Amino acid sequence: MITTEQAKALYKDTDPTHDFDHVMRVVRMALHLAELEGADPEVVRVAALLHDISRDEDTEIVTLAEAESDHAVLAARRVQHILPGYGYNEAFAGAVAHCIAAHRFRNAIEPETAEAKVLFDADKLDSIGAIGIARAFAYAGTIGNPLWGEVPEGYRPTGSADDHTPLHEYYFKLRHVRSRLYTASGRQIAEERDRYMAGFFEQMAREVSGEV
Repeated sequence: MITTEQAKALYKDTDPTHDFDHVMRVVRMALHLAELEGADPEVVRVAALLHDISRDEDTEIVTLAEAESDHAVLAARRVQHILPGYGYNEAFAGAVAHCIAAHRFRNAIEPETAEAKVLFDADKLDSIGAIGIARAFAYAGTIGNPLWGEVPEGYRPTGSADDHTPLHEYYFKLRHVRSRLYTASGRQIAEERDRYMAGFFEQMAREVSGEV
């Protein structure tokens, strides 16, 4: 059985948006959803622990919503090689690999198992609500983006992150997360987080515009 400390050793230092604190929040949420949805808790635990182990192998990430290469697929391949060394059989490693390959918001791999749906939802729930807002602003600070900017109709990220503020991230991705979740439990949790997030950006818009 792979432990939390063993999993942590597989990660390199990264920005606060995708650090090991993020991994552990996903683990806790995934185990909660697994209990509610009847998914295998050990497959879910291991998949959540290892879901971002190849994020550092991505090419430079332009925005939170867009990456040039797919860390999810890279990590899925990697876990199939390393999990037998922790005593897991091939079938278990394959189940974990599918969860990880299908966890990314922007690839074409659909979660086909209860465990994969749980991991997808747990990871996405960490991108919305109060923690999602904090992560969006932390990422903007890491790459030197401004806090706010006008979002044109039909906005899509360009090859430059200069114009991609947390508000752009909200309009392009975060407000759509709830509708993309797979589990009933995840969607229920997302309702409150979605309302909070929408209210935050409405309040910030008023403050930016100088309303009192």
